Amino acid sequence: MFKPIRGFTSLQRTPQTDLKLGSVLAFVAGAANAGGLLAVGQYTSHMTGIVSSVADHLVLGELSLALAGLGSVLAFLLGAMTTAWLVNWGMRRDLRSAYGLPLVLEAAALLVFGLFGSAMGFMTPVFLPLTVILLCFIMGLQNAVITKISNARIRTTHVTGLVTDLGIELGKLLYVNRHTHARQVRADRDRLRVHAQLVACFFLGGVVGALGFKHLGFISTVPLALLLLLLVMRPALDDWQRLREA
Repeated sequence: MFKPIRGFTSLQRTPQTDLKLGSVLAFVAGAANAGGLLAVGQYTSHMTGIVSSVADHLVLGELSLALAGLGSVLAFLLGAMTTAWLVNWGMRRDLRSAYGLPLVLEAAALLVFGLFGSAMGFMTPVFLPLTVILLCFIMGLQNAVITKISNARIRTTHVTGLVTDLGIELGKLLYVNRHTHARQVRADRDRLRVHAQLVACFFLGGVVGALGFKHLGFISTVPLALLLLLLVMRPALDDWQRLREA
């Protein structure tokens, strides 16, 4: 069971394992993003929209909302910074689970998100802003994981970029090469498949996340957290065993 899962977060990477990990993370991102909308009334992976809203609120004199948006952007930024720190820290110590360390933190953060959500009914003014900040941190953390692992070839929360690249490749695919003597326009079919798969996984995660939060509530974060822990469990156990034998 663990043999195929181990490769998802191993230090030895291939384009295939990057795509497998990216697909799982895109699914989790879609689920968390959709669930976040039902929980806090806004999407938390869309930094473009949040930065634009900060500018709008500043112009309208709504300083409290502008500060809230700025806090969301900083939380996303901190999440990406944390991923870089954890991965580099793990690699300096030759940990096989170096790429999985941010996923462990993300799993814990998803569980905390569930706790915050459960408490929002009692102290909404306190827990609602904290939940938004936490979700933005999770999105930054996760997007940086696959970005760093794949050398920026794959992203999981930046669907705008994925759809843009998908459109470019589709345009090439449907281009009619009328002049045989000219350089032919060819679509990168592998790139087309990768982006289509990631967008589909994000969408599927969104559907599952929305259904989960609608019918089960915040407990639906538990399967997402367990899925992330499963990805990193085997390398983490290998590191634990090696440390015990040292």
